[in-house]
Amino acid sequence: MGFLPFHYPFPITHSPLPIPHYPFPSTIYLVVNYSRTMPNLKDDDNALRDVLIQAKAIAVVGHSDKPNRISYQIAQFLQRAGYTVYPVNPLVTEIDGQPCYPSLREIPASVDIVNIFRRAEYLPEIIEEAIAIKAPTVWAQQGIWNQAAAQTALSGGLNVIMDACIKIEYLRLGIDAARG
Repeated sequence: MGFLPFHYPFPITHSPLPIPHYPFPSTIYLVVNYSRTMPNLKDDDNALRDVLIQAKAIAVVGHSDKPNRISYQIAQFLQRAGYTVYPVNPLVTEIDGQPCYPSLREIPASVDIVNIFRRAEYLPEIIEEAIAIKAPTVWAQQGIWNQAAAQTALSGGLNVIMDACIKIEYLRLGIDAARG
């Protein structure tokens, strides 16, 4: 965290929140979270394109067996796009006639992308598994971000994409034509 001064034209006399004492009383300090400045391929269209074009197998962690859930819908989209999709969910044994694996380690084949539909607090454990199975890329869906897990993935040599929807990026980048 860091503090950036922003000068306010007059002193603040009332605030619903307690105002700590800083060096300049008529200055508002914007709290800036510098922790999200680590490399995230989400911001690099060429890297995203390469990851999506080169991938053949995608593990979908948190894959639901309920058709109204986003994880189910995205997995179906990825299958229609030609990827081999491995559902991962310890609470489900089969999805649409396909085996569902309790963990990444149980998948009997190599995986190119680990697409994650779990809350951010589960990312560290999932990233450790992705490193263990030597998956080259971890992709946390839109709204999911965990800095410590991202750093672990980067240190483990993985590509990291967080807070991005794989389907949206696939369509936005026109991957269908490139994979054709």
